[in-house]
Amino acid sequence: MTPSHSLDSIPQEVLEHIAYFTATVSFLGPPSALVPLLSTNRRIYAALALDRNPHIWARIFAYKFDLAAAVRRLGPARTTPLAIAEELKKRCMVLRRVRAKTDTLAPIWELSSGHARHLSELLWTAYLMMLENDGRNERQLREYARMDNWLRTYLLDENGASLVRSTAKRDQWPVGNDERVSLAMWLFWMLLRPEEYMMDEAAFQSANCVLKLFALGAHHYSLCTPSWIDFHPPLNPKAGSLLTHFGMPLRLAHPAPASPAILAYLTLVNQLSVAWDTISYMKPPDPTLPAVVGACSTEWEAEWSRALAGVATPGAQERVFVPGSLDGYWEGLFTYTEFTAYAALLSGASPAVLERSLVAQHPQLWKLREHHLYYSADEDEDDSAGADPLVPGSPLLAYMPMGAQVQEGPNGLEVRAPGCTPVVYETWSRVPEKQRGKRRLRDVILTGEGHSAWGQFSLLGRVRPCDGHLCLSKDYVDGDRGRWLYRAYLIGNEHGNLSGRWRDTLSPPEVLGYEGCFMMSRRR
Repeated sequence: MTPSHSLDSIPQEVLEHIAYFTATVSFLGPPSALVPLLSTNRRIYAALALDRNPHIWARIFAYKFDLAAAVRRLGPARTTPLAIAEELKKRCMVLRRVRAKTDTLAPIWELSSGHARHLSELLWTAYLMMLENDGRNERQLREYARMDNWLRTYLLDENGASLVRSTAKRDQWPVGNDERVSLAMWLFWMLLRPEEYMMDEAAFQSANCVLKLFALGAHHYSLCTPSWIDFHPPLNPKAGSLLTHFGMPLRLAHPAPASPAILAYLTLVNQLSVAWDTISYMKPPDPTLPAVVGACSTEWEAEWSRALAGVATPGAQERVFVPGSLDGYWEGLFTYTEFTAYAALLSGASPAVLERSLVAQHPQLWKLREHHLYYSADEDEDDSAGADPLVPGSPLLAYMPMGAQVQEGPNGLEVRAPGCTPVVYETWSRVPEKQRGKRRLRDVILTGEGHSAWGQFSLLGRVRPCDGHLCLSKDYVDGDRGRWLYRAYLIGNEHGNLSGRWRDTLSPPEVLGYEGCFMMSRRR
């Protein structure tokens, strides 16, 4: 009998091995080498089609992209082979679109709703890939799609589709909390390589112009959403964006652009010798690097949880704030502009006033201690909402009650507020290792001290449960330096950086005050 050499005679298992080998010959980019195989005949196409054989496409996805974080966060029920295959299809289209730089330059006509939707999907996909990055996702975005070049054109070019640079060029303020600009700013920080700007004066000047507006323009670009004024802000289930992630609808709230802008701005002006408009009175701390450098997806658990908490019931505080992540020594710097120039900005001055302003900066050192209050074993976390043992105080007092007395002792931190029962918090450094992570966290108070060129100071504040937004009151020990309020997020975890703003405490919280920005990194 004459043996058949037709492709139709190849067993299914062998065909899948051929398909997988063909798709994974090259790590970078979509599995385009599969196209000729799928086009061979109907039988092969039917055997390997995405809707009929999602398992092979899920295997290809796992080779080219990171999957562990998605399974951990979404659960096995939402990360089925079919869902993974659908995500592979979407990511390949996004990578091709980024590589082609289709959306980077501003169109002559007004941005259509369809184009805006595609652009939002592109940026959300890239942002979520970085939150799930364990090495593969970043390589696909950086090495294949050249996402960093895409972002440079989109955000910094005078003809960039974000319209940020062109708007500033017309001496107008770019749109504040724009979803696409916010996501692009986060990706810019995550993929930033400061050394690429060291020998490119034009690129640095463009970056400096854009980042300076978002970092220092506190009256236009809020540090957090919802407002920092409320310790328990109301939630809006209809807020955020509805997108498709792993084949399923998902509603997420985009992060505010200020935090990454502050980190990128201060990193560039301190690492580059061409920071012409900055006055530095002391040697700056070591260069700050994005948390993505050498990190894995667990670095971004809090950012993922914040996006979910912005549109739904927050759940456990541990999801937006990692216990122990602030305890220890921190070094960094704070900046300020001339008071008269900032007063002009609050009165409606154009961006040119800020662009021309000199920015002074001072290094500072902090030593922080975390103190935790836990739920009891029989206490329901959701039913207890609004019944804080320690009533939230004014945001200008870093959420501490008026007249509260704080005493650190061997048993922890005791807080006595007028008219309230004393509350004792456990100091993190004294909690035994075996007990950490086994109890539900209810509240976090921060104490500490530090020093800068302005003198020594004490620090006292609280962490907002819904999103990990921390607020610290900075009181100088000697001299007439007054009280200042420091607000920030920890961007990243083990390799993270504190990014935030300080402001005066004389202006009412609902009124724009005198503000500057700061960043801190763990002391090495």
